Amino acid sequence: MTVLPKTTAHTALLSKTAPRAAFGNLVRNEARLAWRLPAGLIFGFAVSLLLLIVFGELPSFHKPQPELGGLTTFDVYVPILICLVIAILALISLPAALVSYRVQGVLRRLSVTPVPPSWVLAAQLVVQFCLAVITLVTLVVVAITAFGLPVPKNPGGLILASLLSIAALFAIGLSIAAAARSEIAGRVIGGGTLYPLLFFAGMWLPREMMPAAILAISNYTPLGASVEAMQDSMQGQFPPAAALLVLAGYAVVFGFVARRFFRWE
Repeated sequence: MTVLPKTTAHTALLSKTAPRAAFGNLVRNEARLAWRLPAGLIFGFAVSLLLLIVFGELPSFHKPQPELGGLTTFDVYVPILICLVIAILALISLPAALVSYRVQGVLRRLSVTPVPPSWVLAAQLVVQFCLAVITLVTLVVVAITAFGLPVPKNPGGLILASLLSIAALFAIGLSIAAAARSEIAGRVIGGGTLYPLLFFAGMWLPREMMPAAILAISNYTPLGASVEAMQDSMQGQFPPAAALLVLAGYAVVFGFVARRFFRWE
């Protein structure tokens, strides 16, 4: 068996030529696989939508709460559920697919074809990004039309916060895929990262009710900054610069880590 030099894998994106249509075919194939093995759809889309419906049907969730700054509990949880979706897709679904491809030798076999292995990574990112956007839009629309959530007052800020949140969490997910040497390890690392981040996002204790010390930590976590940016956008303010910088910082740092340590074999 021919062993390719390491530089081949790292420069695959630039050194290979393949028909442009091949990338579209890869995206379609990855989308079909995501539909046949719908872990992201079940644990991301379905769970978040179910929680939204459950919370929306609780009368107590629609009463303004002084401890929440006059917001209702439902208002507070909508951005948290959006972040839950992005986190599950980024930290569980994305690493699982990429690690399985590496373990099964799919990426290595692609390295001897005209299609660069990096295209599989890019196709996975496209599919997971589309799932995140579709779920985000669905949650917001359902929350507004079915449960009376006010229309986001700063849609531009919400879009910016959502894109930066996706970039930050997907970069972390790619770093998990780079670090994990088996599918089980990928799930353990992803799950072990997800649950603490959900705490700081306010899943069990809304950020508005957190003690000052915990809130300060939350502000510097990717989900805490994401919830803050989305919540402010929904209430009419442009996301705070600190939250946006935190998200951009995670995207840059973990994007570099993933690029530096990801191996195709």
